[in-house]
Amino acid sequence: MNIDQLTEVAYAMVQPGKGILAADESTSTIKKRFDAIGVENTEENRRDYREFMFRSEPAMSERISGVILFDETIRQKAVDGTPMVELIKKAGSIPGIKVDAGAKPLPGCPGETITEGLDGLPARMKEYYELGARFAKWRAVIDIADGVPTWTAVKANMHALARYAAICQENDIVPIVEPEVLMDGDHTIQRCAEVTEWVLKTLYQELYEMRVVLEGTVLKPNMIVPGKKCRKKASVDEVAERTIQVLERCVPVAVPGIAYLSGGQSDEEATAHLNKMNEIGGFPWHMTFSYGRALQAAPQKAWSGKTENVEAGKAAFNHRARMNGLASVGEWSPKLEKQAA
Repeated sequence: MNIDQLTEVAYAMVQPGKGILAADESTSTIKKRFDAIGVENTEENRRDYREFMFRSEPAMSERISGVILFDETIRQKAVDGTPMVELIKKAGSIPGIKVDAGAKPLPGCPGETITEGLDGLPARMKEYYELGARFAKWRAVIDIADGVPTWTAVKANMHALARYAAICQENDIVPIVEPEVLMDGDHTIQRCAEVTEWVLKTLYQELYEMRVVLEGTVLKPNMIVPGKKCRKKASVDEVAERTIQVLERCVPVAVPGIAYLSGGQSDEEATAHLNKMNEIGGFPWHMTFSYGRALQAAPQKAWSGKTENVEAGKAAFNHRARMNGLASVGEWSPKLEKQAA
């Protein structure tokens, strides 16, 4: 384990003004995105879509610190034969890889899941390192409902996250640990805070027991928001304040940074919440983004699978990356949002 290398990469991933592009949608997930814009889900279309993002400037060189890839993408080449990984590296960004095998039903816990993918992971990590990955991602999903989550589900998922993180570091790959408390349902923002605090405290205990070096990790948590069906909405200020409070109670200072998931928030909501946290400041970590839909929804719609729309797609991606880059240092405003990409 090269602790110096792990630490260097982790800090580079959360450097001020930049964030992480989550382009790791599985083939089935990206089909849903393509269906919404009328694009056939072929390998060629998936390649073309991701290629135009990875070639988008100035977004890639100025606003994107790392890109999380799917297994197919890390092995792909662009139309001109350049490996996708090389496009990312050429832009000054760091290639990463999603390594979990998805959430499956957890036996004995109706309505809850366990993320799979630990079997054979050390060998896969070695291969991904050779392919150019310097960080990885594993997502654990925690739902909120009547009687949910259970201690069984929280414990099992956080233990799996910690085992994954230890395997990453043994192979000189920085683990992004992603414990996502879902915003589905009708729960209040207070309930989200309680569950997230429970989950994060359990996670860091498990990481300690698995001897994971925190300086070589990045946390990708949910923000503290009410459920989508909750009647009582939360202001930007309340989301920011509650999120900071929960993280200050749970996350050790040794962690280099927090890269939030958008978790179903709209583009502008995710940006506004991140910006407000950085406006408030006073915490020991850099807070940035690791967004999927909140970075990609606009460029997907602008592109719509048409070659003649590639420049429009790039422009939309450049705009969203710039907005979130500004939010990661507390310099975003609604006025800037309204400006043309």
